[in-house]
Amino acid sequence: MTTDSSYFTDQIQARCRDPIPYTVYYGTFAHTPILGSMEVMPKTAIGVDNTGLITFIEKSFQGDLLKLGVEKFGVEEGSVKVVDKSGSETKFFFPGFIDTHIHAPQYPNNGIFGETTLLDWLNIYTYPLESSFKDAAVAHEVYSRVVNRTLECGTTTAAYYGTIHTRATEILADSALKAGQRALIGKSCMNDHSPSFYCETTEESKQGTLDLMNYAHKRDPSGELIQAIITPRFAASCTDELMRWLGDLRKSKNCYCQTHLSENHREIRWMAQLFPQYDSYTDIYYQTGLLGRKTILAHCIHLTDDERDLLVKTGAGVSHCPTSNSSITSGEARIRWLLNSGINVSLGTDCSGGFSPSILEVARHALLVSHHLVMSTHNDKEKLSVKDVLYLATMGGANVLNLSDKLGSFAVGKRFDAQLIELCNRDSNIDIFDFQRPRWGSQDPKVSHTRFDNLICKWLFNGDDRNVDRVYVNGRPVIYRV
Repeated sequence: MTTDSSYFTDQIQARCRDPIPYTVYYGTFAHTPILGSMEVMPKTAIGVDNTGLITFIEKSFQGDLLKLGVEKFGVEEGSVKVVDKSGSETKFFFPGFIDTHIHAPQYPNNGIFGETTLLDWLNIYTYPLESSFKDAAVAHEVYSRVVNRTLECGTTTAAYYGTIHTRATEILADSALKAGQRALIGKSCMNDHSPSFYCETTEESKQGTLDLMNYAHKRDPSGELIQAIITPRFAASCTDELMRWLGDLRKSKNCYCQTHLSENHREIRWMAQLFPQYDSYTDIYYQTGLLGRKTILAHCIHLTDDERDLLVKTGAGVSHCPTSNSSITSGEARIRWLLNSGINVSLGTDCSGGFSPSILEVARHALLVSHHLVMSTHNDKEKLSVKDVLYLATMGGANVLNLSDKLGSFAVGKRFDAQLIELCNRDSNIDIFDFQRPRWGSQDPKVSHTRFDNLICKWLFNGDDRNVDRVYVNGRPVIYRV
């Protein structure tokens, strides 16, 4: 149990709480507010107040930006800052990515999974690494690195799994807060079917969960930046008693919950043996009270129709992790089937089952995995488009986190969580030719929009963190490359 009151004597200055002026951002903005479509807004001014809230959007604006800010904000000229990024046809603002499934302590193992599949991979690589986080020094080193790395890749919000160690998970919360990243922070609950060197008692799991919730609330009483999230690792790692206790806590506190579901055939068979009293893997979570509107279920590759119906009934969301699912040979999730059923779907890097901390790369893999699925099903309707996967990376994540009124797109009343992308940075992996550049205002708008759509495709398939010039959270620049 956390008893050291000195944890709260140091004040954490989150980057996304720094004082900022009223700001008018000007340039090209692109977002995917609706699945399957992209809105591109060239020569647009977006006003962000001194709290980080978008207060106005003026499309096709060609007047005095400073005067616009003064009039719209209703403040003196000296209180307004103008950020004009309209000078390059290959530069644009895009909403910050939302990673709904990432194991922060596994980051050192990115790219290491040998020839294993899920259960062997956990025992050979994952549990030994995670057990080392009983050392707070390890937690400090790894967590500060993974938070900053994901921010550099454009991830403004992340749902993190920690380890069973409460103090280490508190350090993860502090790391996210200091760096200025929105985060859900979970202490993994593991009181059953876990290695002797990496297991906890039922009471330790319960108390650790409560301690983390208390810690996160004291660090950020508003919950705007960090919150604790209930985290039964997966059904096998928790007793029925513990899952029911966590389910009751979820309902009584109306808090977030995250776990794994239907990732691997061998795992599914194991759940059926361990929990014969339930109808399915999903039914375990349903009957123990873990499914709800703020529940994030990673993978969901091999769901039956009945299990799909339970997700629809409870409003639970799915985190699609195609990079991980391919790396450890788990399977190809039927994302179009889930979306058509009315289930909210997002993207997760699932480090270190996934080898990259970049949601852009995961979006790329989501598109390709959908194509591979079509090769076996011969159903072209299973395919995901560039616009679809970028939606999953932004608005999809906001929907799964029940934050679509605050994040995921550019709209008045939402927080300015954004990336500034430049496709032609000197060290960029993307080559843009003159005949591919959109000429906003000097050519047929249809031609410019077609060219810009093509640039978005180039970004998805060839882009990486070298194209991220700046990252904003809550209107504050938290990554400043140029």
